[in-house]
Amino acid sequence: MTSPGRLYGIGVGPGDPELVTLKAARLIGAADVIAYHSGPMRKSIARDIVSSLVPDGALEELLAYPVTTGSSPHPGGYYGAINDFYDESADRLAVHLEAGRTVVVLAEGDPLFYGSFMYLHDRLSPRFECEVIPGVTSVSASTAAAAVPLVRHEDVLTVLPGTLPKPELARRLADTEGAVIMKLGRTFPAVVEALRESGRLGDAVYVERASKSQQRVLPVTEVDSASVPYFSMIVVPGIDKRADSAGRAAAPEVSVPAASAGPAEVVIVGLGPGPDRWLTPEASDLLAEVSHVVGYAPYVNRVPQRPGLTRHASGNTVELDRARHALDLAAAGEKVAVVSGGDAGVFGMAAAIFEAAADERYAGVPIRVVPGLTAAQAVAARAGAPLGADFAVMSLSDRLKPWPVIERRLLAIAESDLVLAIYNPRSKSRTEQVAMAKAALLSRRSADVPVVIGRDVGRSEESLTVTTLGELDPEQIDMKCLLIVGASSTQVTPAGQVWTPRSVT
Repeated sequence: MTSPGRLYGIGVGPGDPELVTLKAARLIGAADVIAYHSGPMRKSIARDIVSSLVPDGALEELLAYPVTTGSSPHPGGYYGAINDFYDESADRLAVHLEAGRTVVVLAEGDPLFYGSFMYLHDRLSPRFECEVIPGVTSVSASTAAAAVPLVRHEDVLTVLPGTLPKPELARRLADTEGAVIMKLGRTFPAVVEALRESGRLGDAVYVERASKSQQRVLPVTEVDSASVPYFSMIVVPGIDKRADSAGRAAAPEVSVPAASAGPAEVVIVGLGPGPDRWLTPEASDLLAEVSHVVGYAPYVNRVPQRPGLTRHASGNTVELDRARHALDLAAAGEKVAVVSGGDAGVFGMAAAIFEAAADERYAGVPIRVVPGLTAAQAVAARAGAPLGADFAVMSLSDRLKPWPVIERRLLAIAESDLVLAIYNPRSKSRTEQVAMAKAALLSRRSADVPVVIGRDVGRSEESLTVTTLGELDPEQIDMKCLLIVGASSTQVTPAGQVWTPRSVT
């Protein structure tokens, strides 16, 4: 019985044959089968790079893509067509491997860096021995061609496809030090606009066909968008904050500007629970005027990047640090908005700002809170009118208050027969609170009290479930949920809508 052959994914570099590694050249020269991808025109760049290395007598497998754009007449669309293509390509190579042949798949650049070989690896590596030989990436070649240091020290490097939506691309460019943007061509005009909005256009360098004889390097501002091929890249170097023009180490950059004539106002903005249509015109106008946006990263990410805007995103457990940062910026005369989801005054950043502002050094900083649509309002509207009468709002998070306090308040609300909106019901580290809250409420409430579960209301993944307190399954609740627990008077219509009458009998 013939032993199976071995599969190699070999990176052949960005274009210059002299950038092919010694190991790659040796394995290509000893291969029984050379496979490579191409577009519908059946010309393979990877095959051209190593044309002098392919041994006489080697079998060649041309794997020509059926489509090159995001549309296809295939019933499954583009991804259906491309998945079928990879299945068929893997089947073709499997025949050689089962016959004991050594199969080399050529990949421009590196095989596992935006390379087609990874999809063959997914399909074939569970069945056959497989080895990946790294190659010089187009990122390395473009950075070398541009001759600019890309990142230094602890800078963050971000690799971005130019096919991202322009607002998302601008956001990511603003939030990183160094960046490279791939997959240009028809996306180039939108990429340029994203660079402009993020304030990175002036330093951006365009590299076309890096390491090849046709290589071109230009400032992005001088490139004719009509002449940009798909195989081009933009290099956005990070700024060296730690060395002066002579290369000497400098003091770290201070994030707060020098003091101006007087403090500016801190505006605390509620963004609403999700979709842009629920952002108020007042909030939108203010966000268009400020120079800095401070907040928890997912909320900061909802603010579109634009020229002149600096975004300060942070984690979810540093509210006071975030508040002090905003107050420091405002004290230095900078226009600052602090953002929260929903309404900033409901389990949001408004309270944290006022807590931090109690420090006398912020005595002269004005603070303004701009209201936003709350998650409780959004879920209630979807359900009907469960908050039509007196209601209470609570968070089940015990990060800032102990569970006995939460339980005591739950019991008081239940005894008062108030409708209850519950925020922060569960997280990865808090898995028991919903069950404990259910038990506490059931000790004072009927099991048939209606309960509304709103998950991601206002977003594409929105769902709304109406159940009862007795039937509520805590395991079905996560951090994306908001619960509304009805009062004894809360009713459910035949159509499944939930409402609480205003009158009390």
